[in-house]
Amino acid sequence: MLAPNAPRVLIRTAATPADKDAAIRQAAQLLVAAGCIDPAYEASMLRREGVANTYLGHGVVIPHGMVDDRALVRESGLAVLQVPGGVAWHDGQDAHLVVAIAAQSDTHITILRRLTRLIQDEARLARLRTTQDPAEIAAALSEDAPAPGTAGPAADLPHAFTWTVDYPTGLHARPASAWVEAALGGSARIQVRHGAEVADAKNLIALLQLGLRAGDEAVISAEGEDAPAALARLKAVVTGLSAGEKAAAARAAEAATKAAAPVAGWNPADPCRIVSGIGASPGLAIGPVHVLGPTEVAVPDEPEPLTSGGDRLHAALERTAAQLKALADDTGRRLGQADAGIFKAQSDLIADTDLITLACQLMVEGHGVAYAWQQAVERMAGRLSALGNPVLAARAADLRDVGRRVLAQIDPALQSGHALPDRPCILLAPDLAPSDTAGLDPARVLGLATAQGGPTSHTAILARTLGIPSVVAAGAALLALPAGATAILDGTTGRLYLDPSERDLAAARAWRDALRATQEEEARERGLPARTRDGHAVAIGANVNTPDQVPFALAQGAESVGLMRTEFLFLERGDTPGEDDQYATYRAMLEALDGRPLIVRALDIGGDKQVPHLALPKEENPFLGVRGTRLLLRRPDLMEPQLRALYRAARDCVPAGAPAGKDAPLSIMFPMITSVPEVAALREACERIRAEIGAPEVPLGIMIEVPAAAIQADALAAHCDFFSIGTNDLTQYALAIDRQNTELAPEADSLHPAVLRLVRMTCEGAARHGRFVGVCGGIAGDPFGAGLLAGLGVHELSMTPRDLPAVKARLRAASLDDLKALAERACAQPDAAAVRALDRASSGAAEARP
Repeated sequence: MLAPNAPRVLIRTAATPADKDAAIRQAAQLLVAAGCIDPAYEASMLRREGVANTYLGHGVVIPHGMVDDRALVRESGLAVLQVPGGVAWHDGQDAHLVVAIAAQSDTHITILRRLTRLIQDEARLARLRTTQDPAEIAAALSEDAPAPGTAGPAADLPHAFTWTVDYPTGLHARPASAWVEAALGGSARIQVRHGAEVADAKNLIALLQLGLRAGDEAVISAEGEDAPAALARLKAVVTGLSAGEKAAAARAAEAATKAAAPVAGWNPADPCRIVSGIGASPGLAIGPVHVLGPTEVAVPDEPEPLTSGGDRLHAALERTAAQLKALADDTGRRLGQADAGIFKAQSDLIADTDLITLACQLMVEGHGVAYAWQQAVERMAGRLSALGNPVLAARAADLRDVGRRVLAQIDPALQSGHALPDRPCILLAPDLAPSDTAGLDPARVLGLATAQGGPTSHTAILARTLGIPSVVAAGAALLALPAGATAILDGTTGRLYLDPSERDLAAARAWRDALRATQEEEARERGLPARTRDGHAVAIGANVNTPDQVPFALAQGAESVGLMRTEFLFLERGDTPGEDDQYATYRAMLEALDGRPLIVRALDIGGDKQVPHLALPKEENPFLGVRGTRLLLRRPDLMEPQLRALYRAARDCVPAGAPAGKDAPLSIMFPMITSVPEVAALREACERIRAEIGAPEVPLGIMIEVPAAAIQADALAAHCDFFSIGTNDLTQYALAIDRQNTELAPEADSLHPAVLRLVRMTCEGAARHGRFVGVCGGIAGDPFGAGLLAGLGVHELSMTPRDLPAVKARLRAASLDDLKALAERACAQPDAAAVRALDRASSGAAEARP
């Protein structure tokens, strides 16, 4: 049934026009007879064909009138001439369905969308060429496939699963790109539905335009011969990405916490003009400013036949894809694979069928290929920006970036690059595209400030990787600054100081040089132990997940692995790893460490780490539910294979040079402990399995992550060999703040006095039984926080590898007595801000000390 305002569809089957002009006239007469067009519109349709080929593809042509003659259209309508034998149309192409369009307003967009989707269904199109039933043709031209971001059918396909979005920043470009890649791996039709909105899972922009946010429920369904297998593959990808997305969000939240905390940036002594933004990449840059103007180019609208225009667009897309692959390869070598993934996602954006279809539709209307492409990109980018999601708005910038690349391939005269000055400068720009940022030379671009953007944009991420101090979101006033003026850019505080005095320039250079020298010295001495001035040694480990991460950690100065998160073995695959798979990983980790200590955390699932293939019951509040040890004790099918694999590795992996039978340097710790009976049950299970395997005894420890465990640390210490404090979770539970809540992230500060007091209580309880205490949470990697922890009685600190040199240097510069006194003062402060203020005071005292 046609919609109330749908165009009339007039059909003549088995037509035999003599030539193209005759076919156009016959179709036009159908429209005239129905009262859809003025008779003069027929001549307009013939003129249109003289200036632009209307062959759409697969035997479908769409003759229509000139834009200036739209007033001759009285009522929207379609006249379809079915020509089973075909009629010669253009360059040897035959038309079998002549679809003459008479459209008022924007009705033609709907018609063209239906047609461009229809020509992708070759089997149906073949039937329409010969059917004797006009209703079948009418139905095909009246049906709408669900367009992205618009209301679609509520019905799901036969095979389906429901998934609650648990990516903290929702479905954005990089995970959506992985979905598309998985969906394209089979012939099944797969759709994603959120409420009444439906998107094709093989269409990146359509997926993004669903605007899926964390907590939204999506139904992913499929039909076709390989539907069950295709859906299983996609489900494994969808759920397997959760861990990485959560880790990225946690890093972003930690960065936000640090950004919100008072920072020891550089400050001028003399008055000067200050432009404030958001610090995106730390460091200090000094130099002349160079202002980049807008990069928009005027794209002329030069109509050409759809066939040649389509060929030019296709060639431009292919060349751009090759260019992006080369850029991704280069970025991967220079900056790492995570940053290279930005350009893989961009490549998927330009392969989007809706984007290409829209460009073709605009060409069919009579627009030139470059103009049509630019308009298609702007419309799609506008839809993403309008969703109100800052992450998707940033992907709109990616779409415009890659769109400009395609435009330059269509017509080199439309290149919109930036010309940088020959001398080093601080670059000021409205915004900078990721591909432009990746190509910056830190020797020429000393600093970067943009009027727009955000600290989580791809541009900011790349700037941090390149080590270019950066400020974002500084506002339009940034672009009005005089070119060539001297400035100081502080990427830590997010400020740009214009025309500073000679005194301030000298002070800033001294501050920058001192910081650089400090970092270089820390890097040179990262292999030295973290031994305080009075001889107290603090063990320093690294948090790693896989054996291949060990060499980098050791190169940064790690003495051990203080935390191996085994949940990634479960999260990164679509099924549960067996005992042998786990054994191979643990053995490889021990071999990579070559006798150095390894602490393996038993499976920590629940809370923010859900594994769909484990079929765990849904909980209203999973952070207060069955997670960590609570789950392990209820699921021996998960705990016992892991323990068997760990004890086998301890038995079989003997450090180089060690005598046979010597205990491997392996320790096992259990997460989310709240009571002594839990520890007793775990020890019993470990001893039973150890005896069965014939493995040596290994230290068994527990995570201190909840206030209950810290408060009764003395009771727990009697039943285990060591503690490891997870300050991230301990902070969450002590302050009653969900650490994934971005609005509250700045308040979830692990240096809050309440958290520090819980750490002190834990260390005191452990000391009564002579137990070792480590910390593997975020503040272990903060040099100031590390000092406080050592002063509170912590024996070992484990952190991300890049944090190791600075932490070790900070500890070597202090005495244990000073750290103890500082820790006591911190515990007595009223809030986290006051604790962090002690950092500046203690730094100043250290500098003053001879």
